[in-house]
Amino acid sequence: MMNSILVADDEKSLRDFLVIMLKEEGYQVVTASSVEKAIKQIHENEFDLILTDIRMGRSSGIDVLDAAKDALPDTPVVMMTAYASAETAVIDMKKGAYDYISKPFKIEDIQLIIKNALDKRKLTAENRLLKNTLNDRFQISNVIGKSESIKKIFDLVAKVAQSKATVLITGESGTGKELIAKAIHFNGNRKNYPFVSINCGAMPENLLESELFGHEKGAFTSADSMKLGLMESANKGSFFFDEIGDAPLSTQVKLLRVLQENEFIRLGGTQPIPVDLRIIAATNSNLSESVENKSFREDLYYRLNVIPIHLPPLRERKEDIPELVNHFINKYNARHNKTYIQGIDPDALKVFERYSWPGNVRELENVIERAVVLETEVNIRKVSLPDELLGQIPLDKVSVPELDQSNIDLEQTLDQIEKRMIANALLRSDGIINKAAEALNLSFRSMRYRIEKHKLKSKSKD
Repeated sequence: MMNSILVADDEKSLRDFLVIMLKEEGYQVVTASSVEKAIKQIHENEFDLILTDIRMGRSSGIDVLDAAKDALPDTPVVMMTAYASAETAVIDMKKGAYDYISKPFKIEDIQLIIKNALDKRKLTAENRLLKNTLNDRFQISNVIGKSESIKKIFDLVAKVAQSKATVLITGESGTGKELIAKAIHFNGNRKNYPFVSINCGAMPENLLESELFGHEKGAFTSADSMKLGLMESANKGSFFFDEIGDAPLSTQVKLLRVLQENEFIRLGGTQPIPVDLRIIAATNSNLSESVENKSFREDLYYRLNVIPIHLPPLRERKEDIPELVNHFINKYNARHNKTYIQGIDPDALKVFERYSWPGNVRELENVIERAVVLETEVNIRKVSLPDELLGQIPLDKVSVPELDQSNIDLEQTLDQIEKRMIANALLRSDGIINKAAEALNLSFRSMRYRIEKHKLKSKSKD
């Protein structure tokens, strides 16, 4: 579809020249010889760009700019003037002009300005569409679940979203902690500002702090220029710290300053930088225990735990499984261009309801995507489910050997079980730490600690 441009100028020769040039570039062009005619066109038509002279007879092109800002607020306006000055440019820009160009101008100059203006308009429209999509997607009414525990969480999220309070979301991996964090953000008064997240266990300490707080030029060997941190880019929005329990103690100190003083200092810098953020944190570990063993700061824990939200594992809210299954079937039908899969066989649903779902909703989603891809009938059948679901042993059928109670060392026994599970996970993941950690719902740092503790062999993070 061709971009439509309005050219408003009282010089016929310039209008004709611009019409020829712009049509050769593939644009649709409408002209106006006066301010009044330009304003009439603006009220009657949609334009992707407006080029207007700043003076037409005794009338001012600023009136065209004002009309465009009222009727077509997303349409960039470029002012053309034979009376260029710094003062004129400042006035134009303050009133909302995208740019200005002095007459006479070079063809390549006006072509570049037009291209940049249209690119900016396209980007603005895409950002608005994305923001509206996100706002719709993370409305509380769109979060899936009808169990009492989930309903209580929905009610709490609705109340919390309207406040500025810091939130700590806890729950096992895969329970949807980031989804709840986004629901809080997109249902609150910061929804038109950024939502930025970082996984505290996914990168080394020095890189984590550089990403969070930014750095000054020369802060370290490879710091060739100043870099803005993620917290600065999220100003006025929400910042989500995933796996906050894995944050190094040095980072915890700096985060505490953000919560207490609403400011931070870039790496290598000396000046405090003010920031206005809503902090949301999440963890799958027990932070109370981390405080006791001195791996997490007590003062930071209490600063974060203003509004605690605990997400139950899927095995404790199995009444939500049918609704989740239907949601994921619809999602992956659309993604994989499947039109015939309508639901799930009762036998397959029973398998889902018996399974313990160690990976929670994330695991369920992966299983449904696999089934949608493989299934050839109208309903998902057991044959399309992975072997680990079909070959499971229900917990109530697991036999526990009799033990001589007088000779049990509980800690030693648990230690041996842990070592065996870690070793098996490493074996199944070809020794790759982060894959083994994901299989056991552990963070990378927690997995590495246990590998070193049991003196097991592994490969580096992949």
